[in-house]
Amino acid sequence: MQVMIADDSALFREGLAVLLERAGFTVTGLAGDGQTLARLVRAHPPEVAILDIRMPPTYTVEGLELAIRLRREHPSVAVLLLSNHVETYHAGELFGGIPHRTGYLLKDRVGAPAELADALHRVAAGQTVLDPAVVSQLVSRPREPGPLDRLSPREREVLTLVAEGRSNQGIADLLGLTQKTVEGYVRGTFGKLGLTDTAADNRRVLAVLRYLRG
Repeated sequence: MQVMIADDSALFREGLAVLLERAGFTVTGLAGDGQTLARLVRAHPPEVAILDIRMPPTYTVEGLELAIRLRREHPSVAVLLLSNHVETYHAGELFGGIPHRTGYLLKDRVGAPAELADALHRVAAGQTVLDPAVVSQLVSRPREPGPLDRLSPREREVLTLVAEGRSNQGIADLLGLTQKTVEGYVRGTFGKLGLTDTAADNRRVLAVLRYLRG
């Protein structure tokens, strides 16, 4: 799989490139800012572009804005955003536009090569990937009393895993439950939240994210 990396830290992007090459990926471009990466993608579109959220010149949302632009102008290029911090506002902005083939992970995930590789394969396949820490904060952030308050601890746990993009079987494996049991939790949770259940995992993620951002 061909990937490009944009990050203002030379040490981070070079280290990430080495990590990905060792994992079997082909790094076809490195950039220290969004404009450079945009030119690289325009010339030779990769399968996935990895972007830092905060890059020159203002170090605010350059990566986010570039991600939205790339998804619009190069729909064949998946985008994986990286951040040092949990930023639920940015997550909402990112997934509110063109959420498929899009991901948002904390940079800590880079320390777990298998998780990063899995995320890259998932976004390249058209899925939505959201960091567990971001999902957890979206679920637990202060909000007006509502349907979330009716969920049991186990239902909240299942909801978090659904929002991460996990299938029912994947959730069952993680929690040590049967798939049938997980299906029951998903149906019950979605019913309490007023969401329509569907077998399409990516649609489930989007439905949950829309609810959590509400």
